[in-house]
Amino acid sequence: MPDRETKNLRQGFTTGTAAAAAVKAALVYLFTKQIPGSVNINLLNGQVLEVLVDSVSPYNGLVRAVVVKDAGDDPDITHRARIGAVVGLTDEPGMVQIFGGKGVGVVTKPGLEVPPGEPAINPGPRKMIRESALQVLTQYHSAAGVSAEIFVENGEVLAEKTLNRRLGIEGGLSILGTTGLVKPLSHEAYTATIRSAMSVARACGCDHVVLTTGRRSERFSQNFFTGLYHLHPEAFIQIGDFFGMSMECLAEHKIPNATLAVFFGKALKMAQGVAHTHAAKSDLTMDWLADVVKKETGNETLTREVLNANTARHAFGMLWPDYPDVLEKVGTAMIRSAENSCPAPCRFRAVIYDFQGAIAFDSKSRHW
Repeated sequence: MPDRETKNLRQGFTTGTAAAAAVKAALVYLFTKQIPGSVNINLLNGQVLEVLVDSVSPYNGLVRAVVVKDAGDDPDITHRARIGAVVGLTDEPGMVQIFGGKGVGVVTKPGLEVPPGEPAINPGPRKMIRESALQVLTQYHSAAGVSAEIFVENGEVLAEKTLNRRLGIEGGLSILGTTGLVKPLSHEAYTATIRSAMSVARACGCDHVVLTTGRRSERFSQNFFTGLYHLHPEAFIQIGDFFGMSMECLAEHKIPNATLAVFFGKALKMAQGVAHTHAAKSDLTMDWLADVVKKETGNETLTREVLNANTARHAFGMLWPDYPDVLEKVGTAMIRSAENSCPAPCRFRAVIYDFQGAIAFDSKSRHW
């Protein structure tokens, strides 16, 4: 999306920043008995962010603080989630112990940044929590240690709307963040999920992943590939619009085989090498497709109809099943784009579904 459309969008902050702010607010109250309206958090990118505090109160001899997570103008399922901490002092000087409470998931599969059995609080947020706690201890000249239990109100329910269970995170949300900020249109949570899914798939022994762009294409792929090829559940990864980034992830995790299983609209954008497939302009997509139709069929009338099609779905109805050679060209271009976008060797297969879930094109018989 052009800069003029994004430059005025408001940044938000991650679940990790919210957790660190809750810990800091609770500690300030412990030492001052005053409720801070906000706290400053040192982010992982070197910036300092003022974070509003929703509530602070005594809690069974400890202190409970809550921060409302603000995703800015890039909202996701955690936007407005109430993320908090129950905090107390310990007699271990300088030691900051971090635990997962209610609503924070537990890691159950290998391949994530946190080992199985640990709460799903990633290293970046842990660092921010520790640094925030130590700042308060230093400010008030305390030789104590800190115990912090992170929780997410209603986290178990929110987690059902994520891919956490697929990744091996059970019982709640993940506390995430690589910088501490959520940049508008960066979709940091989604891309982090893709990276985690690739890592989990590799750790579970998958040497072939099936990349889809949403729930429908994934469901069709699971029905087709699971029975025929006995793929692990972890092998199915939703990449959304992040085609280019996902190709880089394949290389990072040295995954040798990948199938792109998508509907026609996404196939067209991948075929053109569009890194973020949501951003491609439909008129340019139809120009490209019309050029393919003209070269493959020589049919001027069909070419004009495709050029003027309202949507990719509309064009698909003109081409399938009567013009399979056009779909083959699209599928072949998908593979070429994937190979060009992947920095390491990977064997690609392209599958294009019709809108009822039947396979309209499969490169297996030609390239696999």
